[in-house]
Amino acid sequence: MKTRIVAMLIAASSYLIVSDAQSQAPATATMADKLTIEQWPVEWGGRPRDPFVAPNGQVWFCGQDGNYLARLDPQNGEMKRFPLPKGTHPHNLIVSQDGQVWFAGNRDGYIGKMDPNTGAIQRFAMPAGLQDPHTLVFDKNEDIWFTSQHSNGVGKLSVKTQQVTSIPMHTPKSRPYGIKLDNQGQVWVVLLGSNKLVHINPNNFELTEYTLPREQARMRRLEVDDHNGIWYLDYSQGYVGRFDAKAHTFEEWPMPRGVNSGPYGSALDNNGILWTAATRVMPNVMVGFDTNSRAFVSETTISAGGSVRHMYLNPKTNRFWFGIDSGYIAVATPKG
Repeated sequence: MKTRIVAMLIAASSYLIVSDAQSQAPATATMADKLTIEQWPVEWGGRPRDPFVAPNGQVWFCGQDGNYLARLDPQNGEMKRFPLPKGTHPHNLIVSQDGQVWFAGNRDGYIGKMDPNTGAIQRFAMPAGLQDPHTLVFDKNEDIWFTSQHSNGVGKLSVKTQQVTSIPMHTPKSRPYGIKLDNQGQVWVVLLGSNKLVHINPNNFELTEYTLPREQARMRRLEVDDHNGIWYLDYSQGYVGRFDAKAHTFEEWPMPRGVNSGPYGSALDNNGILWTAATRVMPNVMVGFDTNSRAFVSETTISAGGSVRHMYLNPKTNRFWFGIDSGYIAVATPKG
């Protein structure tokens, strides 16, 4: 039996009414496999992660433990490695429309811009209070918004002026993690160290917190649908949830494996299927949730093993890319 939690947020102070809640997740049942996955081994290892498709179709990714960026040609499988200074530990990257590769120098306190032709790097130092840039996203002007997990803040890098704005979180040790912008340019962040979702007004940097129905919830990633519904993955307890930004209501669905799911990387495809990697299962299982019918519809085993921490949807092809800790870059194509 499908279980759903419906909660209404009465005020930003997070008074909640919860109804129709059950504590147990539905039993795991066999579901269709609606994905085709292609994998490329990365000879350098070093935890390859966070691939991103450049405008020319080349795929860039980080070697977090190996201190490198690399480029994959998906047509022939050829890869080229670009070394970074020791201690950088790049955590995430994004590619601008002019092909420049921007990356989070997570343990060295900077955001970097790499020239894809020469490998030359320009460093943008972080101000005090934002020492560990974590996950990056572009806004419509290709300025960069980012989380800083252990600094407990969010930042905005204005590319033209090279100025960084620091936005501290209200909740101590809240660990801002995943970050997305909706189609109105509003900024949304999930807090791994609390059960809160954060909205940031990009015009005045005003911050509003919304508290999830369950105190135990801990989120790593989120997605935004065409109606500005905020979909989140509760890593701690194994739920898929949706926050309605207009009505201020929550809906939640326990994943088939419940607390044994550990949803981490996520992508929302062009057909409204929310894909997430269940990382407490080895090998990981890619789970598909139909955001239109509100049902789990697909499960696919990731044969390479290792955890999937971040996923990127290429909207032009409706395929999503991800790295696998065991040393692979992969792309998944929804069937049908």
